[in-house]
Amino acid sequence: MRDAEAIYRTPLSAAGGLAVTGSGRQHARRAVTDRKLPSFAVVLVERGQGWLETAATGRMSLTGPALFWLFPNRVHSYAPDEGGWDERWALFEGSFTRDFVRLRIIAERHPVVALHHLDEVVRLFGKLHADLLDDTNLGQASAALMLHRIVVSAARQASGAADRRQERRDMADIVETLRRRAMQPLDLAAFAAEHGMSPATLRRRFTLETGLPPKAFQLRARMDHAKQLLATTDEKIETVAAMIGLDDPFYFSRVFHEREGCSPREFRARYPRV
Repeated sequence: MRDAEAIYRTPLSAAGGLAVTGSGRQHARRAVTDRKLPSFAVVLVERGQGWLETAATGRMSLTGPALFWLFPNRVHSYAPDEGGWDERWALFEGSFTRDFVRLRIIAERHPVVALHHLDEVVRLFGKLHADLLDDTNLGQASAALMLHRIVVSAARQASGAADRRQERRDMADIVETLRRRAMQPLDLAAFAAEHGMSPATLRRRFTLETGLPPKAFQLRARMDHAKQLLATTDEKIETVAAMIGLDDPFYFSRVFHEREGCSPREFRARYPRV
């Protein structure tokens, strides 16, 4: 990779969820020093080594194949060693980025992802770049899809390290167990002990796995089941509340309204039974 390429695009006004605003590739030899970007960026180092420095991490050594995330309005510096490195990059923005950060799919304190399947990520970057060259509405939408896939691929590769594979399988079983028991009362201490960990450890690992702590996950499962019952049965509101494990129908109605923006009766009216 010798010839530098760069494309910059103004996102569509309607593309608020995720938009790619730039893409490029080059054989980099010079340092980027004390820079801020107005948007998120991802930099793929295909081969070569060097370093990355941010306020959140300090200076970190970096060896390809790897990628790293840059956050908007955060000072950062990075540089290849004297041999340079082959890099691809993309700029992106939109409301989906808040979900990426909230779910810890990308993390400012852990910006570097070592890659075990470089070909997959290179293919996605290549398709993203081609989509931006296309410069059509469909091309921009497809570029955003490729960026989303890069985020997911990197997250999977980061979490697929050998020392965490069994842990993730175990957590998947725990999540499924709580999903099955969601309508029953939850004693978090007893549930954690059942799975051989402290409540704090269970809460931390469960949140990493699902994006929600156990009790919030249980409440979401209960509300989802309540919506199913409201839309598919003629059960009274108080009966629906009891069926999802809430004995107080007034509490159920209040929580339902807070989450769904309407009362149970209004929800039922929106989805009449066929």
